[in-house]
Amino acid sequence: MEKEGFYYLLIYFHALLGGFALFIGALALLVQKGSRPHKKYGKMFFFSMLTSAKLAIVISVLPGHESYFLFTIGLFSSYFLVSGFRSIQFKRYKALPFDKGFPIFLALTGVAMVFLPLWMEGKLNLVMLVFGVFAILFGIRDFRTIRNAKKLRKVWLKMHLGNMIGGYIAAVTAFLVVNEILPGLWSWFVPGILGGVYISYWNKKIDRKHELQKANT
Repeated sequence: MEKEGFYYLLIYFHALLGGFALFIGALALLVQKGSRPHKKYGKMFFFSMLTSAKLAIVISVLPGHESYFLFTIGLFSSYFLVSGFRSIQFKRYKALPFDKGFPIFLALTGVAMVFLPLWMEGKLNLVMLVFGVFAILFGIRDFRTIRNAKKLRKVWLKMHLGNMIGGYIAAVTAFLVVNEILPGLWSWFVPGILGGVYISYWNKKIDRKHELQKANT
């Protein structure tokens, strides 16, 4: 009984922090990028969402509640949060050796997401297959970027925005799935699709800004 109480306590804090991250993350997206409120809300979102993801990982390995699905999703979400937060440093500083380990870790997580259902259940899981493939692709992409110091200095802002928004997509997805807002698999994939469009918009905006700066020099 005590173990079950501990389990539900973790679930409660996981959900509470996830809900707070959903709210405060929206504020970070709405205010002006680079402003003091953006930085403040962004940090609050980072720490609350990362803690929520870590709690999900802990919950997924508790006896009687083991879930490789929740475990890998927790790792997947954590990468985008840590990478997005860490990428701010690349504006002024070079990537450290351990920075190269993060995308490798993501790619390996993606491999696990693809093949664990086959091993454990003898069949593919569509959600994990899609997320796993994206994890592998994003891991390879970020690893190549981090290895190129010159390129990294240029794209740090894109990496920051893309990965932090990726972390927010995880919060929105969790909210939709848990509350069954959309039917079937839509709750799993709609946030990623809309988030991808939003990221593409900001990437193009950043590119235009760089082009204008070059034209004025």
